Amino acid sequence: MKDFNFKIPQNIEFGVGSLNKLPEILKNNNSEHVFLISDRGLESIGVVKKVLDIIETAGIQCTSYLDVLPNPTIDIVNEAASLYQQCGATSVVALGGGSPLDVAKAVGILAKFGGDIKDYEGLNKVPGPIVPTIAIPTTAGTGSEATASSVITDEAINYKFSIVSYETLPKYAILDPQLIMTAPASIAAACGVDALIHAIEAYVSKNASPFTDAMAEKAMQLIGANLRKFVANRQDEAAACAMMTGSNFAGIAFAWARLGNVHAMSHPVSAFYHVPHGVANSILLPTVMKFNAVTDTGRYKVIYDFIREGNEPVENFTTDMLIDEIQKLNEDLGIPRTLSEVGVKADLIEEMAKDAMKSGNVLCNPRETTLEDMIELYKLAI
Repeated sequence: MKDFNFKIPQNIEFGVGSLNKLPEILKNNNSEHVFLISDRGLESIGVVKKVLDIIETAGIQCTSYLDVLPNPTIDIVNEAASLYQQCGATSVVALGGGSPLDVAKAVGILAKFGGDIKDYEGLNKVPGPIVPTIAIPTTAGTGSEATASSVITDEAINYKFSIVSYETLPKYAILDPQLIMTAPASIAAACGVDALIHAIEAYVSKNASPFTDAMAEKAMQLIGANLRKFVANRQDEAAACAMMTGSNFAGIAFAWARLGNVHAMSHPVSAFYHVPHGVANSILLPTVMKFNAVTDTGRYKVIYDFIREGNEPVENFTTDMLIDEIQKLNEDLGIPRTLSEVGVKADLIEEMAKDAMKSGNVLCNPRETTLEDMIELYKLAI
């Protein structure tokens, strides 16, 4: 067994109705003025107002930035960071999916250390703890409340870059399953498969350890048994609880094991074609898993048993059975089969492949990958 290390530096509250603990958390953190980062979609369905009411009823001042978009850009980060500095807040509440949480981490960096957000691109460029952040996820997908990364789009060059530092981990996270029970089926599906992919890629990563294996296996168990049920009925409280917990565990797993080619390839797809992150990942997963199959040492069977329908014994397992099961899961959830179905064209494959190769996740992928391999993977996925 190779050496490994881990730490669990966060305070995480899970439970139906746990959102009501927010004032207590803020007061324990001496937060008299907070900065809420979210998006207009959550504002339109009343989730932002619900959180604002809880904060303001507790007598805590709040300033909001609600213009976060999917695949957030440097301009969005700069706008939010400027407003944070002007309003005099001392902590951040991040409400939403991966995009608001990514922006919150970036704002926390700039508010504490200044400079250009691209100065922090890469691994461990953040010099110390960022502004105290409370993460409140509203999707069971990103696991961003438990991860050390923030992904931001540089529109000038159509490039999604990552900031990876454990200094950016939110200090607190509130996991209230009620917040994911109003999600449209399509969002629940794409986010749910994204969470599953976090667990799968962490599980087969070159950086996997007994700690990340434990988190990834439990995440796959929870998500695999509940994803179809949750998408079919978001009011299924038990399924919502399982998905919220599984997403969090998957986030913890990949925070320490990293990811692989699926995520390396999906970021350029989103940057060039604005395909939602979860959808891009879901489409790419079967192709990447087939490519990686030659490295399997028995883990594909473990994954298969967690996600397959039915519990009858399976004999003579082959890795193709897992690929088929993943494709069936995507089909059951209404996720497109190919990248061409979501508007991706072959003319930008080489550019996307070059950007994908810049991702640190390629180094963690179980099978060594060249630029030529990456080009071929995009061709197969298209």
